[in-house]
Amino acid sequence: MEDLRFMKRALELAYSRKGLTHPNPTVGCVIVKDGQIVGEGYHEMAGMPHAEVVALEKAGERAKGATLYVTLEPCTHYGRTPPCTDAIIRAGLKRVVIATLDPNPLVSGKGVERLRKAGIEVEVGLLEEEAKRLNEDFFVYITQKRPYITLKWAQSIDGSLALKTGESQWITSQQARNFAHRLRAEATAVLVGINTLLRDNPRLTIRAFEWERQPIRIVLDPQLKIPEECHLVEDHSAQTLVFTTSENKEKVKRLEDKGVKVILAPAKDKSLDLREVLRELYFLEVMHLLVEGGAITLTSFIKEGLFDRLWVFLGPILIGEGKRIGDIGVELLRDAPRLKLRDVKTFGDDVALEYIRS
Repeated sequence: MEDLRFMKRALELAYSRKGLTHPNPTVGCVIVKDGQIVGEGYHEMAGMPHAEVVALEKAGERAKGATLYVTLEPCTHYGRTPPCTDAIIRAGLKRVVIATLDPNPLVSGKGVERLRKAGIEVEVGLLEEEAKRLNEDFFVYITQKRPYITLKWAQSIDGSLALKTGESQWITSQQARNFAHRLRAEATAVLVGINTLLRDNPRLTIRAFEWERQPIRIVLDPQLKIPEECHLVEDHSAQTLVFTTSENKEKVKRLEDKGVKVILAPAKDKSLDLREVLRELYFLEVMHLLVEGGAITLTSFIKEGLFDRLWVFLGPILIGEGKRIGDIGVELLRDAPRLKLRDVKTFGDDVALEYIRS
């Protein structure tokens, strides 16, 4: 029971930095001696000391003979920071409890092996599922070499994302939209298609609460129609990337002079090749991509099978015929993607449903 309590605390510490450590995982650590916490910490952001090092510094000499609880296997290699296993061994810890192994081939299993060879008792698997869920975006980024992809949209009870005219503000309540900003906070980048930008002129920033960083804003814009006076160009509180197939060098220069990064990408079926876009985002260290719309863009991602999670917000209204998710190529019901319901949240009369790939 004591192990469980201290690992839960380590997970709490890790979750407090969710979305702020990309492209690194979020990690929490607690050091316990004689039943008392003598040091704890979290990984603040990429390039900063890892959670284990922070906790060890706080514990000081009290770490000798203590137990260390950490949500992810300690690293054994030099990256932006030195190996955590070396710091743990030098501190003289007696026991290390790890929630889950690190999927990174540079680490996976090697951290455990290094500690055991140094005579430290190591246990793995306490609250493993919770720890894997906490860093599921990192796991996908490392193992599949692409961003973890969350699709998010709001719709009426009868399935419309907007009126036929495109009007969609607002299907859900302010409370539900505030939660959507929490999803932005956990993402590295937020993506929309050019039609959404032209219709809504969104900011795609976190405004519902104070946060230490803004997500990168991405627009899929094959013909480079983005207005040079829109919020995403004129508002410099966050970086803006535009993917296009257009070679309009004059407009590209004007946009880049205003701080927008324009990336030329290959076409597929008269639109952008999403897999190539994701490949570029991987190299730009976009670990978690939140796709917010509109219907055409969401349909494209679903049709290509390019998503790991859905957040669908249901507003208590009826629209009838309107903008909806389009044809995703399903001709037989048995071939329809089957998803797993993982979470349900309510905001007054609104409902938010979280689905993951089964």
